[in-house]
Order: sequence, then structure tokens, then C-alpha cells
Amino acid sequence: MPEKITSRQNVRVKEAAKLRNARQRIKQGRFLIDGAREIVRALDAAIEIIEAFVCPALCKLDDARTAVDRITASSAVVADVTPEVFEKIAFGERNDGIVVVAKTPDRNLSQLRLPPQPLVAVLEGLEKPGNVGAILRTADGAGFDAVIVADGQTDLFNPNTVRASLGTLFAKHVCPATNEETLAKLLEWQLPIFAARPDAKECYGEADYRNGAVILLGSEARGLSSFWSRTESHGIRLPMHGIADSLNVSATAAVLFYEASRQRGRKN
Repeated sequence: MPEKITSRQNVRVKEAAKLRNARQRIKQGRFLIDGAREIVRALDAAIEIIEAFVCPALCKLDDARTAVDRITASSAVVADVTPEVFEKIAFGERNDGIVVVAKTPDRNLSQLRLPPQPLVAVLEGLEKPGNVGAILRTADGAGFDAVIVADGQTDLFNPNTVRASLGTLFAKHVCPATNEETLAKLLEWQLPIFAARPDAKECYGEADYRNGAVILLGSEARGLSSFWSRTESHGIRLPMHGIADSLNVSATAAVLFYEASRQRGRKN
């Protein structure tokens, strides 16, 4: 039978709640997954689940019950908690009634295995975890073969990134790296690099992504850093017909990724 926790001051609850903080995630080597679909996708990706906090009163949807069944059948330590205790651990407003603590997986460039003529996204210096998660979800939908988060300004396993990515973050072809590591790998792959820049002369639809490509995106606040001006890349832009000079980076990613996918002839 699962342990029953009724106190918000329970040691396990307090340690789990600390994982909302990036320093604690790094220190403990753990992170939170809040959301039934995200938990199932973590299990499917062989993410190690250490413990789970289940609030039976909130587990009303089929997705939540499926997640609980999967967790119960795993080696994770499961505890039933009251709604008040669950509130202390849960992240955000969507309450599926289950939150888990997972071991942070090791993800690095040496693990990437790419098919011939791959599509690769590089996200440099993005600050907002929600944007990172949204772009990962888009890359998954568009069929990209790898996403590299270069010199990220938020840790990859921030709860907002997990939630915004809908669990696509857990794929083994998503990894963090430094700019230097990323560039070395791109030179090794010898793929054309298309850098999204508002001042580029070439429109994104004129670029040819059919034989493999890297799409490089910078932060909303600063764009791409000067580091990437030293590389041989093709600048591409989205036409802007109003008073704004650029789109949100996740919207830009969606346009570029699906254009690359369209050119590759990927269908339903």
C-alpha cells in the first residue's frame, strides 16, 4: 500500500517542493514532472522515476489514471497525498493529481545519432523556459532529427519547459551544449546552417532545406550572439508586413520548421 502523507511539512514533500528551484535541481540531480501525459512520455523514454505523489481526489481523467497505473507498476516509491499537500508540490494550474520526481538524464552531443540529411535545430541563449518547451514541441511535430539547446539561459528540465514541451523534451535527440561544442559538431556534420536574422536578405522560403539543414535561432532579447557571426551561415528572415520587426521566437521556429518539413515532402 502507498504511504499516506497528510502534512505539508513532510520531509519528502519539502525536498520535492525545492525542485522548483534551478539550483536545487542541479544539486539533487532531480527534477519534477507535473502532468499525466508528460509522465507517461517520460516513462516511454526510459526516464528514471524516483518517487510519485498522487492525490486520489484529483485523479479523475483517464490520462491521470493511466499515469498512476504506469507509475504503480514501476519501481518508483508512491505516496498518496491530500489536496493541500499536493498543492505544495504541483507546478502551475493544471492539476492531474500526480507529480513525480525523476532523475535528471544525461544528455550530450556524443549521444546523437542522426539519419542522412537530417534536420537539426539549434536554440542559442533562450531565456524563457516556456519558449524552449514550445519549440521542442514544434520540432517534434515537424519531424526534426535533433534539437540542441546551446548556451541556454534556463536549465533544460525547468518545470515550465517540461510542461510546454508536453514531454517531447524527454527524447534522446534533445540535448544541451555550449556554443563551442555545438559549432564543433555542426562542422563535423557539414550541414548548411540557416540563421534566423531580422536583417537577412533572403526570405525563409527561398532557402533549400531538402538535403539536410541546421536552423539556428537566437534569443528574443538579443538575437544570435556575435559567436555565430564567425560561422559560415546563410541568413534567412520572415517577411514582416506590419509595424513589428520580428515574431516571438517560438512562432518563428514553427514557420521555419514546417517549411523545412514541407520541402522534405513529409506528409501525414
